[in-house]
Amino acid sequence: MVSVSRAAHDVEITAESLQRDLVRLETQKQALERELAAVAAHLSSVRRALGAFEALMRVPAATPAASVPAPQVTEPPAASAGGVTGTAVRVPRSAGRPGGRAPAGAGDGPRTYGRLTEQVLEYLATTGDTDVRARDVAAALGRDTDSGSINAVRSTLDRLVGTSRVDRTGRGLYRAKRSRTSTGSPRG
Repeated sequence: MVSVSRAAHDVEITAESLQRDLVRLETQKQALERELAAVAAHLSSVRRALGAFEALMRVPAATPAASVPAPQVTEPPAASAGGVTGTAVRVPRSAGRPGGRAPAGAGDGPRTYGRLTEQVLEYLATTGDTDVRARDVAAALGRDTDSGSINAVRSTLDRLVGTSRVDRTGRGLYRAKRSRTSTGSPRG
């Protein structure tokens, strides 16, 4: 009779362990789905930006540059937040033309990755001159449930550093970009 109760106890312990694993795996699945959605959005915006640049490159040189940007300017701003347009603008030979520069100057709409980029920028704006870690930003945004969510925030911060919208002040430390209205005087 002792072995039957021990077997029942072992089954109960195994069931509890599996239940914990189930909760952890469901949380991880949700995080991966969010990350996949961000990657899919990034892929879509890169495709749109690439299509816009390919269309710019197909335009003959004799065509006035002012007539080309109107349809092109509407698509690239959506891709500008992820750093895609910033690096892609340097690639085409027509970067000096007004059509080549319009997407780079239109970095006001950080919507490439849904709300995460906007949320990160808004949070950093509230921190002022304080250095913050990606984990702290993730916690403030409620995205610190697992490593995948924290890594999504870290990747977003790295993209923002790449597009010069956020400063990296040290290893793993980020700070809101100082406004350009200052004369560049040293911080005290």
